[in-house]
Amino acid sequence: MNWDEPKTIYVAVALGLVTLRYLFELWLDHLNTRHVKKHANSIPEPFKEIMDEQTYQKSVRYTLAKARLGTMSDTYSTVLVIGLLFFGTISIVFNTISTSLGESHFAQATTLWAVLWLFSLLALPFSWYSQFKLEERFGFNTSTQKTWWGDQAKGLMLSFIIGVPLLWLILWLTENGGEYWWLWVWGVIVAFQLLMSVLAPIFILPLFNKFTPLPDGDLKDRLNRLAERTGFINAGIQVMDGSRRSKHSNAFFTGLGKGRKIALFDTLIEQLEDKELEAVLAHEIGHFKLRHVPKMIMRSFITTLVGLYLLNLLAQQPSFVEAFGFTEGYAPAFLVFSLLAGTVTFWLTPISSLWSRKYEFQADAFAAKAIGTSQPMIMALRKLNRENLSNLTPHPLYSGFHYDHPTLLERETALGVQETGNG
Repeated sequence: MNWDEPKTIYVAVALGLVTLRYLFELWLDHLNTRHVKKHANSIPEPFKEIMDEQTYQKSVRYTLAKARLGTMSDTYSTVLVIGLLFFGTISIVFNTISTSLGESHFAQATTLWAVLWLFSLLALPFSWYSQFKLEERFGFNTSTQKTWWGDQAKGLMLSFIIGVPLLWLILWLTENGGEYWWLWVWGVIVAFQLLMSVLAPIFILPLFNKFTPLPDGDLKDRLNRLAERTGFINAGIQVMDGSRRSKHSNAFFTGLGKGRKIALFDTLIEQLEDKELEAVLAHEIGHFKLRHVPKMIMRSFITTLVGLYLLNLLAQQPSFVEAFGFTEGYAPAFLVFSLLAGTVTFWLTPISSLWSRKYEFQADAFAAKAIGTSQPMIMALRKLNRENLSNLTPHPLYSGFHYDHPTLLERETALGVQETGNG
């Protein structure tokens, strides 16, 4: 192996990063599995008020089953990346499709989309197994094969309709944007993401789920009073038919500005009492009032800018793409960079998770203050963790990498301290 050859160095560094990330993930999974099993014999004292022994044991089995599937999936995807990228297979596929479609920017964009979609297609068996085997076994799956495959088809159609024109514009800018093309591309990506935050709730989300206005009644009145009390202006409260696919539950905002709408899963409404739903909504309003979403979006934009700058530097080195069997070009550079970027950003995950968990604590505190007590939020968290069979005893290092929310015990402790302080 000639270490003076730039192509050899690129391959060695990339392979080392992929392998290191995989081995570290494997070690994290082992740590977490061992930690969960250590507490599996009987329900730990802090959680005896949250769930019964039978439910706790089921949550342990669910956690371990997901861990096994996650390890298998990660092993598969790592072998896939190594096999397709480092042995030149993906370059052969790319060049074959590119030769068939031509050399235009649109053809290159279509080729790039097709190869990235191929990776998604190869990972589809694990998604299917997770939905119809693992989730089914633990009573969460409510989707049908027709619904699931319909979702995949819609996703494919949307990714082509939206993705290819966006990729075409990006590739066009790389060749016509001059020395600072990466700044122009960054501006396009920022504009695109902001535009999609407005258009997605109107045109895309309804393709997958049905949204209906929350019926008049005590719950709607309670939530509207909360919105008025906290100064949160919204365009309405909607119920999403999440139960069509899963018994898991959630709540979120859609849209920007005065077009913001509150979306509640129908499963969430079934699982929680009105005062607990009010606490959950107060928590979401807390994210908005404390400007957590803009802060996270801005960090995402900065990360994207840094990534594009690094891509600009690598794209100027022909040996970067040649190391993986490609000829010189921006489309291959984008492809290789996108496949390898996750191995680098993975090590930054604890930082983003730390910020996210900090925001969750702040939103919990906002909810408790808005309602006047921490108890509804605590009860809501307990029920959601119980209904979703959440892992109550993750290893701290594992949660640092994989949990963007604090654990139940951490959130409940913080809320308890706030309750005592307010008292």
